[in-house]
Amino acid sequence: MSLPSRSLQLRDSHTKRKTIINTLKDKQVRMTTLTHRARRTEVGKNSEKKVESEEDTNQDRSPDNEDSGDSKDIRLTLMEEVLLLGLKDKEGYTSFWNDCISSGLRGGILIELAMRGRIYLEPPTMRKKRLLDRKVLLKSDSPTGDVLLDETLKHIKATEPTETVQTWIELLTGETWNPFKLQYQLRNVRERIAKNLVEKGILTTEKQNFLLFDMTTHPVTNTTEKQRLVKKLQDSVLERWVNDPQRMDKRTLALLVLAHSSDVLENVFSSLTDDKYDVAMNRAKDLVELDPEVEGTKHSATEMIWAVLAAFNKS
Repeated sequence: MSLPSRSLQLRDSHTKRKTIINTLKDKQVRMTTLTHRARRTEVGKNSEKKVESEEDTNQDRSPDNEDSGDSKDIRLTLMEEVLLLGLKDKEGYTSFWNDCISSGLRGGILIELAMRGRIYLEPPTMRKKRLLDRKVLLKSDSPTGDVLLDETLKHIKATEPTETVQTWIELLTGETWNPFKLQYQLRNVRERIAKNLVEKGILTTEKQNFLLFDMTTHPVTNTTEKQRLVKKLQDSVLERWVNDPQRMDKRTLALLVLAHSSDVLENVFSSLTDDKYDVAMNRAKDLVELDPEVEGTKHSATEMIWAVLAAFNKS
């Protein structure tokens, strides 16, 4: 073969090799670009998911949805917490000298229904500005899952004309002179609440003999849950004291008001040292001695709490 023809062949072979190499490079570049693009898309999606997750978390942690207890704690109603604070741990019954707890439990029912969005106070008018003059109105009659709450809700729905907070506490307690309204009395409230606590594993049921009669008692078995509740209230007036009821957790505020009205607040602070006991009692006293009419106008979410306190202050 002549030299020119061989040179041509070598040139053609070199050109083909260069073309193949360039083609492979182009494919590699396109694949790399696609890979980066896919990664960017995936990162973008993950970022969007992360933002959505953070928004959901922030919404769950908003003041309206915030729960003062740990998610692993047993969920108790305000009535159950008040009764638990009033019970003697070993004996399983409340003090025989306590004649306030029955009314306190009924007040707790009204506050619990308001917090669950079932009832509310009618808006203030020129003629009815005071909390004790405003009627309790029905917002929703959907069941709550609690027998006492649903029974009260049924009474409120069926009552015409509507009644005030103070009247409802009297009707639910049975302290009324109207024989036609005795049907609204909630019977065996303490026993029914105690049975709920037994079902939740906090109390147990026993029979005790008191010479002339036998009485069913409910000693505390889950002392951890009761101590958690006591510690929460103690901290609310000590380490976590904010000196402003509008900044307090609504359920904690309600429980302090109900514990005072039910005459069981002494049980909450009895385990404190003398110095801390004095501070806690003085702060709790200052709280419940605030003017309910003034505090009730500051936030509609706490109106029912202050209305219940106003009813107990008047009675």
